[in-house]
Amino acid sequence: MNILVTGANGQLGNEMRIVAKGSADNYIFTDVVETEGNPTTILDITDLDAVRAMVSEKSIDCIVNCAAYTNVDKAESDEAFCETLNAEAPKNLAIAMEEVNGLLVHVSTDYVFGGDPYNTPCREDQKGTPTGVYGKTKLHGEQNIMASGCKYVIIRTAWLYSEFGKNFVKTMLNLTATKPALKVVFDQVGTPTYAYDLAVAIAAVIDDYRNAQPSSYANGGIYHFSNEGVCSWFDFTKMIAEYAGNRDCDIQPCHSDEFPSPVKRPAYSVLDKTKIKSTFGISIPYWTESLKVCMGRMNK
Repeated sequence: MNILVTGANGQLGNEMRIVAKGSADNYIFTDVVETEGNPTTILDITDLDAVRAMVSEKSIDCIVNCAAYTNVDKAESDEAFCETLNAEAPKNLAIAMEEVNGLLVHVSTDYVFGGDPYNTPCREDQKGTPTGVYGKTKLHGEQNIMASGCKYVIIRTAWLYSEFGKNFVKTMLNLTATKPALKVVFDQVGTPTYAYDLAVAIAAVIDDYRNAQPSSYANGGIYHFSNEGVCSWFDFTKMIAEYAGNRDCDIQPCHSDEFPSPVKRPAYSVLDKTKIKSTFGISIPYWTESLKVCMGRMNK
């Protein structure tokens, strides 16, 4: 199959590059800018005509959308562009896939939840109650895809990190190595996700689709994926520091209101992963195991 990956120079896109090396499929990696060392085809997914042309020219069977506006705080003052990239662009991809009867694999977020109080893992059929522009626009993206009539798999994920780009793990590695003391919130609970593990799960979806080859894909729908387990940002930081050997930093828990933000983040966004595990037969690593793997790769 011919598979187009958008946002190929981001965290997940780079992990998709690694996973694709072991695939017999033909991957085309696209982004809006080139990055040194990463062969990239330029594609603006906010331009429907450009997307259609690429799909036609490369005979695309499947699109994996890793592109998104992810700056949660900045989104509050940049709603129009956030809506364009997180809602309208996925609609363009969905339209293009519907026209060629292809599959769209789209990555969404735990931020579609958060407005209602709950303390059990979020299931796929739970109503979206986003608390900010980022979550709202990502929910709009999901709704646009579902309304398009295309075959789709939407995967909501959370707390993404990797050895690529900027992320929480890299930030805390630096802070715990250079600061004598650090406060980290303990009243936001979820699960870290190693982007490589998510890329492996996406590859399993693609394999399933290739092997099915029906006119209408029976396993389409919304799925949840993160690593296994539960922690707070405080717990996450403590483990990062421990694995790095940064023991001189005094890491203390604090409340979210000690770090004012323009948007209220979900207090509890643990994702129930029963559906994706049973449907695609995947095994998901515990979050501390994957953190150790990622940090080991960073050290290399």
